Amino acid sequence: MDSIVSVLSAELGRDEQQIANVIQLLDEGNTIPFIARYRKELHGAMDDTALRTLETRLAYLRGLQERRETILKAIEGQGKLTEELSAAINNTKTLAELEDLYRPYKPKRRTRATVAKEKGLEPLSDLLFAQRRDGPSPEEAAAAYVDPEKGVETVEDALAGASDIIAEKISDDPELRKSLRSLVERSATVHAEAATDEDSVYRTYYDFTQPLNRLQGYQVLALNRGEKENFLKITVDMDHDRAMQTVYRASAVPGTPSTEFVKRAALDAYDRLIFPSVERETRSGLSDTAYEGAIGQFALNLRPLLMQPPVKGKVTMGLDPGYRNGCKVAVVDGTGKVLDTAVVYPTFGERQREEAIAKLSALVRRHHVEHLAIGNGTASRETEQMAVEMIRRNPDAGLSYMMVSEAGASVYSASKLAAEEFPQYDVNLRSAVSIARRLQDPLAELVKIEPKAIGVGQYQHDCPPKQLEAALDAVVEDCVNAVGVDLNTASASLLKRVSGLTAATAKNIVTYREENGAFTKRAQLLKVPKLGPKAYQQCAGFLRVPESANVLDNTAVHPESYEAAEKLLRLTGHTDAEVKAGRLGDLRKQVEAYGVEKAASEIGVGVPTLTDVIGELMKPGRDVRDALPKPILRTDVMDISDLKPGMTLSGTVRNVIDFGAFVDIGVHQDGLVHISQIADRYLKHPSEAVRVGDVVQVVVLSVDEKKKRISLSMKQAKPLC
Repeated sequence: MDSIVSVLSAELGRDEQQIANVIQLLDEGNTIPFIARYRKELHGAMDDTALRTLETRLAYLRGLQERRETILKAIEGQGKLTEELSAAINNTKTLAELEDLYRPYKPKRRTRATVAKEKGLEPLSDLLFAQRRDGPSPEEAAAAYVDPEKGVETVEDALAGASDIIAEKISDDPELRKSLRSLVERSATVHAEAATDEDSVYRTYYDFTQPLNRLQGYQVLALNRGEKENFLKITVDMDHDRAMQTVYRASAVPGTPSTEFVKRAALDAYDRLIFPSVERETRSGLSDTAYEGAIGQFALNLRPLLMQPPVKGKVTMGLDPGYRNGCKVAVVDGTGKVLDTAVVYPTFGERQREEAIAKLSALVRRHHVEHLAIGNGTASRETEQMAVEMIRRNPDAGLSYMMVSEAGASVYSASKLAAEEFPQYDVNLRSAVSIARRLQDPLAELVKIEPKAIGVGQYQHDCPPKQLEAALDAVVEDCVNAVGVDLNTASASLLKRVSGLTAATAKNIVTYREENGAFTKRAQLLKVPKLGPKAYQQCAGFLRVPESANVLDNTAVHPESYEAAEKLLRLTGHTDAEVKAGRLGDLRKQVEAYGVEKAASEIGVGVPTLTDVIGELMKPGRDVRDALPKPILRTDVMDISDLKPGMTLSGTVRNVIDFGAFVDIGVHQDGLVHISQIADRYLKHPSEAVRVGDVVQVVVLSVDEKKKRISLSMKQAKPLC
């Protein structure tokens, strides 16, 4: 049996020592963001995604090993553990293979085979299953086992019991099950048919057949949901004769007196025991793969959404559209502090629309609003038209607007967290504040919402909740730590996502800040109750203190590398003042001229850490999101009726799914770029070429106003310069 380290090394293509180092770091309680950023010398600069893959596989392999030991002990307790069986168990690579080997020894519920064994028919089954060419016929052999006192009244009763025992033995054959499972994966089909005459969103699948190995993840999840809601009947279909050939080869010996008897038992084994089990396993495996794909895509979409560049330092008006309760309005300053609120009713009639424009124009002038953030939910179209009219009437204000996803805003506004943050505002106004802040700093605002409520996934409600939550929480954690957090302005919701911090220590930081004033240096964190040295080690590098006299406190340089950073500055003839003023020049070239490895050795760090320190010294206080494509801010509005085939437009990718990408092109309805229209090359999945937040150029292919469907193409558009 290969060690876990060697298995992971082979799977991930990494040096065994690097794998062993990561395992040790994880076992010592270090977080993934900390390991990824500050222990690069130990793992060869693996990124957080690779480290999480390693962590997941490590947990699986350790679980496999634990299960392996439990099974070995159980079989040994039965006195049936042989060297051959022990070797086979130790060489298993998956839980499915392991459970197949354990199946014959696993305590079973009362079956037809166990009843037959209780009647003393196991010797008869062994005799017939041996299929000796000089053996007796089944009837001759069974005659000796007729015993009315044991419930075996006739020869037929004896043969039936023996057949049940043989069928279970065949069903428990691990090699046969492995062969059949492989055959099903290669050649079975999945068939769906309507379970009702009622029309539904599942009508596409009312007569649906697809080879199992070509079934897409989104199709699996749609079929599962349709079956769960009693609209569909799903079966896995397999060529029966082909499957039986495999079963006969594994169980029947040609030309013996009991061959046909064993074949009949084998047929019973396949129809009654093996195929139903393999079908369940197959569908479960399909679902697991589909869940994994859906969760992976959700995580892939969530990352760029959270990492959208913030629109910093601008007074912003958030508009939460609505019909019955009007449009809720909140004006926030450049730091997100609420300056004013209002409610207007632009959908109630022309008079109310004019009143709304006048009222909002007054707020714009009073607070010097520069940007409008409009929620994309109910009544957003009318609200957008009103906003554009207001922009036209206030040309000197320099206003622009952006449609902002409302996903999860209502969840947040009704939450305990929102009530604590804005006790003076009702639920609707809290939502308007959230929408405004989403434009200013998407990450800081979206961390307050459950990731699964953000709305960039597909079938997220069908996925295993714990698995989904773990994956999405990991993405949020990685994004927060990649950006860094201002220790003096961050909310507890944001702080708890920082490496090494918990909800309790995050609240303690906020409380300490409120009671003692702003932090003036990172080291003050050690004074926060229940934040000990280990937590400080994990979190310090991800927290920024712009107010600190030490410029390094406003960078991603970890306190453990401060001495090295100061040595580097002395080595290259620079001062802290030059760092603060951004007057280092090209420090990277200066170090290269000196000798990178020589410099790293002299300041006492590895080359990866030296590289990171140089990057931070050159741009202290930088935001990694600033280098990403900026969001599109608009000043005019288009209607779906304005769209014509052939038009070229700029848009922002809002969601990426298995069969394409949805793009916001400035009308109320997002357009779909089918996977075939994304690129000139073959794409296995849209995410190979596009991601959420990308600014792309598209050509309108077709417009269906009635169904509100817009078909777009990226490959027919000229790329953005």
